Amino acid sequence: MTLTIGALRAEPGQKTRGTLPADLGTTTVDVPLILVNGSRPGPRVVITGGVHGGEFIPVDATTRLAGLLEPDEIAGQLVICPVANPPAVYGGRLNISPLDGVNINRVFPGDKDGGPTDRMAAWLFEHLIDGADAYVDLHSGGIDQHLLDFVGYRLTGDGELDAKNKAMAHAIGYELVILGTSADGGNSHAAANRQGIPAILVETGQLGDRAAATVHRLLDALYRILHHLGAIEASEHIKQPTVQPRDWIWTGDVESPVAGLWYPDAVTGDEVTEGQTIGRIIDPVDGTEHKITAIATGKIIYGMNGLSVRPGTHLAAIAAPHH
Repeated sequence: MTLTIGALRAEPGQKTRGTLPADLGTTTVDVPLILVNGSRPGPRVVITGGVHGGEFIPVDATTRLAGLLEPDEIAGQLVICPVANPPAVYGGRLNISPLDGVNINRVFPGDKDGGPTDRMAAWLFEHLIDGADAYVDLHSGGIDQHLLDFVGYRLTGDGELDAKNKAMAHAIGYELVILGTSADGGNSHAAANRQGIPAILVETGQLGDRAAATVHRLLDALYRILHHLGAIEASEHIKQPTVQPRDWIWTGDVESPVAGLWYPDAVTGDEVTEGQTIGRIIDPVDGTEHKITAIATGKIIYGMNGLSVRPGTHLAAIAAPHH
């Protein structure tokens, strides 16, 4: 069966590389795509990197994966998008787009009549994600973020979909598997779930890391998930995980209430208790100190490494084991 996305086509047994234009209203951007149409029937799997700027590991890993996989290794169809949000990747350095200051991973599935980032999200859903059998969205700790590798998935209330989400998350082979209790919100994987598509979020690396060892850690995970989904057969590329996946649950996000300079007392990986002081925000003008406390008990999964923060800046995300 021919794999067609916009003007790009890949016949069975063919790999096609190219770009497609996405009209964002104020500008048009070229979105890179690699289509690998397998020589045998199987699932349609979509993998995106570069949803956020400043997250380099997913962009590198997806580009390498696209070069490594050949159609005769693939069952089904593989759609790889190394740079899913070009304005943020090429023009931004944090989670927001320089075009409108919007975090795309808060507005999925987007709005084709909205602002530039809403249109980018809608384009990705219309062209790539709709009709997929599985969706894997890759992220990493940006240049301002300490982060433990983890996989995220959602509970949707649909038993069959939840089972697929969980199985995909566990197949990645990371120890931390963190679930959200609903499919609400503008995250890519949650929005895909609302359309009945099994989907997960994978976070690998931190602080703008681009080390080859971190990239290969994610590549190993991608081979495992593709094998789990039936898109590739067992091969020497598939390394068994060295840890046992364990489900955790998000218990709280700590956001900055003010602008100022952030000095953490508790860092990523630390266990904290509700009400514990985890840092201070100092006003650079008069030295006023604003204490920040944990809003829940658990482990800090990712935390702000940057110095300057503003109201709403994420300072820490806390999760606890799910029993």
